[in-house]
Order: sequence, then structure tokens, then C-alpha cells
Amino acid sequence: MTTTEPAPDPVATPHGGGRETVPGTLLERARATPDRVALRHKQLGRWVEITWADYAESSRRFGLGLASLGVEVGDRVAIQSENRPEWAYADIGTQGIGAIAVGVYPTSPAAELEYLLNHSESSVLFAEDEEQLDKVLECWDRVPGLRTVVVFDTRGIKQLDDPRIITHTELVERGAALDGGDFDRAVASLSPDEVAVQVYTSGTTGPPKGAMLSHHNLAFGSRVGREAWGISDRDEILSYLPMCHVLERILSVVSAVHTGYVVNFGEGPEFLQSDLHQVQPTYFVGVPRIWERMMAGIEVRQADATPLKQLVYRLCISQGRAVAARRMAGRFGVLDRIRYFVCWLLLYRPLRTQLGLARCRSALSGAAPIAPQVLEFFWSIGVPVREGYGQTENTAVGTVVPSDDVRIGTVGKPLPHSELRLADDGEILTRSEGTFLGYHKNPEATADTIDEDGWLHTGDIGTLDDDGFLTITDRKKDIIITAGGKNISPSEIENLLKVSPFMREAIVIGDRRKYLSALIGIEADTVGDWATRHGLAYTTYADLSSKDEVRDLVAGIVEGVNDDVARVEQIKEFRLLTVELDQDDGQLTATQKVKRAAISEQFADVIEEMYR
Repeated sequence: MTTTEPAPDPVATPHGGGRETVPGTLLERARATPDRVALRHKQLGRWVEITWADYAESSRRFGLGLASLGVEVGDRVAIQSENRPEWAYADIGTQGIGAIAVGVYPTSPAAELEYLLNHSESSVLFAEDEEQLDKVLECWDRVPGLRTVVVFDTRGIKQLDDPRIITHTELVERGAALDGGDFDRAVASLSPDEVAVQVYTSGTTGPPKGAMLSHHNLAFGSRVGREAWGISDRDEILSYLPMCHVLERILSVVSAVHTGYVVNFGEGPEFLQSDLHQVQPTYFVGVPRIWERMMAGIEVRQADATPLKQLVYRLCISQGRAVAARRMAGRFGVLDRIRYFVCWLLLYRPLRTQLGLARCRSALSGAAPIAPQVLEFFWSIGVPVREGYGQTENTAVGTVVPSDDVRIGTVGKPLPHSELRLADDGEILTRSEGTFLGYHKNPEATADTIDEDGWLHTGDIGTLDDDGFLTITDRKKDIIITAGGKNISPSEIENLLKVSPFMREAIVIGDRRKYLSALIGIEADTVGDWATRHGLAYTTYADLSSKDEVRDLVAGIVEGVNDDVARVEQIKEFRLLTVELDQDDGQLTATQKVKRAAISEQFADVIEEMYR
């Protein structure tokens, strides 16, 4: 897909009408380039284009529609939906009338939705479809502050005669009947220092906390990201990570409006690969799980390829690694370019096209640690994946690996206009204009997180080298102290295990224990393919995990990792999980992070058996 010629930036004004608020910038951009494409979304197999003028008008009508429902300045409006244009309209429309937008993960079960609605005191909820409406109906009688639910997709819904439930079409009609100038004047009156959005943390160690981000926080995060990644209005992205996550919120809404690039909404996470193949984005952000699955898929397909294709693959990957090492150091000479071009014709071009990364000139891995081997693989095929580090509480403004000095294993240097240092115990501290306003209804946690000098205490442990490159060790609360008094980072060992295409989850155990053990979840698709190729019959995930042959396969992987780590870091015992970890069972967060406390409790018998 291609875009039209670059558009002039909207003129920034000192307050709400310009760069300090997303709604203000959207209105300016719509006036400057009304007919330029802003969004695309896939409908019934066709990509439908939405201009900046349409984007602004839809957001205006959403905002006025909310005002007609009685939403006032400072009220909170929740959104529980997969990524789609209406998510952005609801977000910007809410901000535009001075209310606060609260994202809820579409995978959140009814119990978590109930907690978030009550904690945020949301008066209106945007629900995507019948599935999300069923969740709120299950808990609505325990959420006294919720007045109205607005539904995007009404297929299969039988409760539309309930006066508390309206369609988004009705909301838009209500907004269209009001004076559009009222919305524009509300936007112009916004203060950059007011709360714009409330983003809930993952909740790995307790209930999620509502981090309040101001209009200025969002504008700062967008500007810093644009400088660091060189993004322009010529770029395109595919929106697929949950938009309630701070990183995707910045990419799909905030930075897109401020920069003017095109955002593509596909058919959902399960169709990621086909959507990527059709869009071929120029800038792509993936969490480690996405990069790991891409690499695993390639390796599995190579195992089934012809001998000639396998030979070409091995030769080109080997050449790619050699060239990539010099490219990462900023030394990409003439001979390197020739070698790269030959391998591009033979392997990289068709492979990247298949992955959906043929046009990708810049890529990011963030939100969790990634194994060095995965980064090295993508650099070897010409996809320059750089790591970055940030949090909800600093509007994702932390560090990034420089494009001309890539040091795999680190998360780079502080982003522009931000500071970073380590506390005496190794905790990472950041300070910038991206630092959040605090946690909603939790002044104690706010005081523990932001000190009197404005430093944000991230809760992560790390090290800084002499050149200022940061390496993340682990979450402060996750560090394992063995019975012998050794401090061990479980995530480093877990990442080494999860490099294997056969591994989905690895949870290292060992706090106050004599040695380390691990609970391991296999990757059903790749292990299933391996089992089929080896004539191993199975029925269910539990059956596959219970096979002696699968245990032997995993044991070999564990032994390989043990060879690469210190003796005290070696896994002495492991057990294969016979169930896939699930958010509904309280084992994973909405961002698919493992809840260690829940795992320790639910699998206590298995863990104790490893130490008998």
C-alpha cells in the first residue's frame, strides 16, 4: 500500500487547538489536509479508506454524543474492544469534551471488567460486540456508577430494547444533531496539564493500578518517539496490539495524529500474518512473543523444505549474520552491500514479503525482554529490530538502541529529553516530561513511585555500562535469592529457554531453594508439527505434553541452555505443564505476562514435587 505525497504539518497553537492535545491536533490536521488518508480498516475482505476530515468529524460526533448522555469534564469513559477506527473515535471524542478515556483489554473477563469499571468510576462503556456486552451484563448490578453501554457491533444482540444500551450509530446521530462548534470550543479550552487518559498497569503482583496521563504527557511521548525512530507522514503501521496498552495507544492514536502517518486496522490478532502480508508496513512494533513466533514459523517451514532450499537458507543466514554485525556497528561497506543484495534476491526478499516486512525500514521490540538470538536472526535478513524500554508511568519514554550503534542484549540509551540513573540497589530511575500524574485513588503508591526530585522508580533492576547503555536485569520483585544467597534473574534464563520454537512458557522457580527448577509450557503448533513428522500420535495438549518423546525434546533444550549459564543458574528439574496458561484462570495478565504468585499457588503441588 502507498500513501500520497507528504502533507504540511498543522500549525501548532499554544493551547488546546494545537500540538498539546490529540483532539486539537486532529482538528488542525483535518483542516490542513482534509482529503488525505488517515486510516484504513478491513471490511468484508476490502480495505476501506478514511480521510482526516472523516476522522475528525467522527470523533467530533462521538464526543458530542457522549455529552448528550451527560458525560462531563473529568468523567471517565471506558472502552473495551479490539482495535478498530471506532476505538480511536471514542478515545479522541472523550478527550475532546474534557472527559478521561479508560482502555479495557478485550480479553479481560467479567470479574476484571467489574473491578476496572468500579475503580475508574466510569459512567459510560463502549463495548465492541455481543461478547463484551455479555461481560458487562454479568456484572452490571455490581457497578452502580455505570449508566450507559454503547455497542459498536450489534450482531446477535437481543438486549437493544434496554434503555441503558444504545448502538454507536445512535450515539453518532445524537452527536450530529448538536452544534459541532461546541466540540471545537471544548477542545480549545483543554489544558495540556489535565488528565487525558487513564491506563491500567498489568497487575502482575496485585490489582491493576490506573496511571493518569496528561495531554502534555501524550504529546511529549509522541514527539520523543518520532525523533528517535525518524517516523514521518510517509509511513504506515498495522494496529494490532491492544490499544489500551500505552505503547499501541501512542502508535495508533497519539503519534499517528501528531505525525500524520496511516494506521491500518486489520481483522484482528488471529489474522495478524495475513494482514501484515497485505499492508507491508514501513514501521512495525512487536512484543517479543510476535518476533519469536515469526522466527519459529520460519524454522519449522525450513525443516520441511527441499535440501536445496535448506542449503540456500543456511548460506544466506550465515552471510546475513556477518553483514548484520557490521551494519549494527555502523560499518556497512560496498562488499557488504553486494553480499546482502545477492542474498536479498535469493532469500531475504521473498522471506520478508511472506512475513509482511518487505517495506519495513524500522522495527521495535518492546514491553518485555527478548532473547539476543531472535534479534540477531531478524538483523540477518535485513529487518533492523531495535529494543526499547519504557513504562506506562513514563508514557513509554525510557531508552532506545541507537540505529548506528546496536548492542544486542541492551535496551540502549535514554531517549531525547529524558534522564536515567540507577539507585543504590540497582533500580532504574527515569525523569522526563513523560512522567505520569499519579495513580487514580492511590496516593500511597504514587508517593512510592515518584520521589520528591521527580524521579520515577520503575521497579526494574538494571546495569549501565561506561557508554551509558542500559541492560535490564529483571523486575525488582522477581529476583530470585537462592538458599545459598545468590541473586538470580529468572527472566534471563526464561528468555534463553523461549528462544526455542518448541517453548511457549518458561517459569523459573527457586527463591530460597537449593537449586533452580522450571515449569515449562510447550508451543502446541510447533511441537505438534514435530510430533507429526516423527510419527507420534496425540489427541490433546495434555496428551502431547505427557509424551516421553516430548519430554526428551524439552530436556535437550534445557541441557543446551544449562551449558550456556553459570552452574548456580542451571535448571536441575523441570515439569511440563499439561494446560495452556490462561488469563481467565488468573495465570496471565491481559498483556500475557505470567503472574508468578498465581502460578506458585495453582501449581504448588507440582513445584513441591520437584524439590522432594
